[in-house]
Amino acid sequence: MTSSIRHRFTGHIAGVGTSSGTRLVLGCWSHTPQGPFADVMVAHPDGRRELLAPNDWVAHFVSDTYTFDTVTRVPVNVQRTGFSRASRWTVTAGPLTWHFSVGPRAPLGYLLQTVPRPISTSLTFARLTDQVAHRVMPGVRTLGTAGNDRTEWYAAYDLHTITHSRATWDDQDLGRLTDMTPAPDFGFSSTPRWPSLTALTSTVRVPDAVAVTSPARTPELG
Repeated sequence: MTSSIRHRFTGHIAGVGTSSGTRLVLGCWSHTPQGPFADVMVAHPDGRRELLAPNDWVAHFVSDTYTFDTVTRVPVNVQRTGFSRASRWTVTAGPLTWHFSVGPRAPLGYLLQTVPRPISTSLTFARLTDQVAHRVMPGVRTLGTAGNDRTEWYAAYDLHTITHSRATWDDQDLGRLTDMTPAPDFGFSSTPRWPSLTALTSTVRVPDAVAVTSPARTPELG
């Protein structure tokens, strides 16, 4: 039987689309195997998928779990006034500057809060919720096969809408807030189609612990 190790990441994922065609996904993680960090996944209008990662470990681990054409190491900083309704977030990551505001809790957010966390983070519960998630929110899965024979599952605790977003790339305005369409195709699952902030725990089961600490292949790592 192949040995494996589980790594848990607890925090928030924000996802928005822009009228320029750029789609942005922020992972802001408060508890991880490597301490707090943030990273940004960017789907450019031409289809190129780029990861903005703050250090080597994040660059290797995330690019081994998801799919990117380019991995760029830059400081990723997040400032926020809170986590839920009326909170304001500012993200700076290399060429990206992104401001967004969080709106009311989505109806599904109320339901998510009723599930005890020890249950919601289990693989068994992820198998059950996956049957519902992709029907309620097309493109969203709670369980799937990630890169390099990894298995990943999500346990969401809360869900809020994002009501305002403004982002620039190399000082060029990316346009008005839109839905996340088309899906950015970073991995087996996407953020909800509508702009949203999700509180969650992501668990990644890695088949070999050595793969986490040793250098891994990354496309155009810079």
